[in-house]
Amino acid sequence: MTGPPSTPPAGDAPEAVAARPDASPSGGGTGGGVGPAGGQGGRGGRGIDRAQALRLLRHVGGRLVTAAVSLFAVVVTSFFLFRILPGDPVRALTQDRAVTVEQMEAMRREFGLDQPLWQQFIDYCLGMLRFDFGVSYQYREPVTDLLLERIGPTVLLAGSGTLIAAVIGLALGTGAAWRRGSVMDRANTGVALTLWSVPSFWLGLLLIVALSSGAGLFPTSGMMSPGVTGTFNVAVDVAHHMVLPLATMVAVVYAQYMMVMRSSLLDEMGSDYLTTARAKGLRDALVLRRHAVPNALLPTVTLIFLELGRVLGGVILVETVFAWPGLGSLFYSGLKVPDLPMVQALFVVFAGAVIIMNLLADLVYPLLDPRVRS
Repeated sequence: MTGPPSTPPAGDAPEAVAARPDASPSGGGTGGGVGPAGGQGGRGGRGIDRAQALRLLRHVGGRLVTAAVSLFAVVVTSFFLFRILPGDPVRALTQDRAVTVEQMEAMRREFGLDQPLWQQFIDYCLGMLRFDFGVSYQYREPVTDLLLERIGPTVLLAGSGTLIAAVIGLALGTGAAWRRGSVMDRANTGVALTLWSVPSFWLGLLLIVALSSGAGLFPTSGMMSPGVTGTFNVAVDVAHHMVLPLATMVAVVYAQYMMVMRSSLLDEMGSDYLTTARAKGLRDALVLRRHAVPNALLPTVTLIFLELGRVLGGVILVETVFAWPGLGSLFYSGLKVPDLPMVQALFVVFAGAVIIMNLLADLVYPLLDPRVRS
């Protein structure tokens, strides 16, 4: 049998006790490590922090490099992809006018289409570095100005749709998982999967026929009625025009959030910590709100970041159907020519939004889940 722990003689000075190898401020020995310093004193804790910081820096650096490579690939792809599309921009712009061959050649020189392909690519890349996307063939305006003019309506529509879809999807997914197998669960899942499989342009046309052309409740196109003045009146009119395109987007998108939240919460419901929380006498509503939902939200938060990037390019069909004056309708009009500077710039914007949101999701996830940093 081992005896009681040895204690220093009464006559020992405090300095002698502090100098012993087995002494520590917290009263533990060399293997204790129960105090704030633990084991190696303050150096051990700081060493672990430095290691975590280095891992986090490597994580961030790797994601930044990956994003930069992906963005460069998008820039290269956007140049060559639209050059293989059928159609001649000069012929498309002059098809309803009587022009001579000399005038058409002058337009090609103006657009830079008479240059060799490698020269066009170099000029295109140099312009990208200066955020100069060139001049639109059909609008005869700088593409950057057109993008800045149209990005507001797109962000308004896409941002509002994503926010509403996320709130509805998270709420319905939580309720469906907590009451798994119930009538509500089966009904919500069936409706969500049905709407998820419906093409957005087809659903938008149905809403126009039913609620606009038929019932006359909402406008069929545009963002604002002509002649409306006053901040409040303009806001109400824009909201009135947004109802149908917003409903189309939300109906198609919310199912993703609902199904991911439902699946994630079902995985959490079998965890031991929830059983322990119930054993302590916590009500089911409290267990759901404080313990299950926060952990189940992690995959959904990542999905929201990714969808914020994808939805920016996904509004093309919705904006085209409802003639919403955003980037989507601008991209559609550019494809018909083809307006090469316009579609190239919009392709980079749409793909770049996905890359940036994917990068933000990678950077935010370690802050939400400490296990990623270990």
